[in-house]
Order: sequence, then C-alpha cells, then structure tokens
Amino acid sequence: MKSFQLITTFLIAFLFFIITGGCQNKKSEDMNTSTVKELDLHRYLGTWYEIARFDHRFESGLAGVTATYSMRDDGKIRVLNQGYKNTLDGELSVAEGKAKLTGEPGRLKVSFFWIFYADYFVMELDENYKWALIGSKSDKYLWILSRTPKLEESVKKLILEKAQNRGYDTSKLIWVEQKGN
Repeated sequence: MKSFQLITTFLIAFLFFIITGGCQNKKSEDMNTSTVKELDLHRYLGTWYEIARFDHRFESGLAGVTATYSMRDDGKIRVLNQGYKNTLDGELSVAEGKAKLTGEPGRLKVSFFWIFYADYFVMELDENYKWALIGSKSDKYLWILSRTPKLEESVKKLILEKAQNRGYDTSKLIWVEQKGN
C-alpha cells in the first residue's frame, strides 16, 4: 500500500511539473529572447549600473545596484553584484559569482551558488557598450544596465520599446535608485 501511495505521489508531482513547466515554456515561447550577434567580452567587462529590473527575491529592496565583470585566472568571468539594502544609505549587500561563455554570442551562464547556473542573455547592446538589455529564457527576468548611473530619457524610451517589441511587460520594471541620479 505504501508503495502505491509513493508511486501515486510521484506521478502527481511529475504531472504537476509537466503541466506547470509547459505553461511556463508556453509563456516564454511568446518572448523574443534572441541575443546579440556579437559580444566583445573584453569591452563588456567592467562596471554596469542597474537602471531597472523585474522584481525577484535575490535583489528585493536593493538600491544603488551595480554589477562588475572581470576575468578570472581559470577563464571564467568574475561577477560582483553590489547594492544597498532599502536605501542608498543602507547596509551594503555583496554577492560574488561566476559566469561562463556558452559558445553562442550573447549567451552566458551565471552562478552564485555552487554548480547551479542561470541564463544571462545579452539581448540588446549599444554599439558603444553604453547600455544593455539583459534577459533569460524565462519571462520573469529582465534588466536594463548602463555604464552610467543615469540614462537619458530618449535612451530609456528606446530600450523600453525594444523590450516591449520582444514581448516583455515593461510596466513590471522597478526603476533602481542610483547614486548620482
């Protein structure tokens, strides 16, 4: 009897996974998550300011967020994310991770925990590497990054149009307070 209950529980969990996974994939199928055709990694390295993001628990409440990318000795990319809790005067929160190239331009894998990697898609990139639109294969993640703490309104409008044309609901973006705004 216990064996039957275990199998039934497993099947229900498996079906739930298939159904919810299918819904998530269907939703993401409507998204254009294509990446840039070329990415000069050495030009991309350095500090980026987070201008806007979709809300998610690992950055919840952070202000003044930056991401700094540099090369590691093992050929991977060092990722240093920093932000202040709740206000620009809040406690500094730092997360260090790593990224690796995937062999496809603009597609990286990023890890902040052991061997678990997430997608990092450079979907749009200014030709002078002044701003970037970052996403993943999920429609739950979107970032607007800039080399400066503030973007001109015309540039923000351009990036928002690009994100909307890709199927993103930009009304869900949180605009990040930055020092120097």
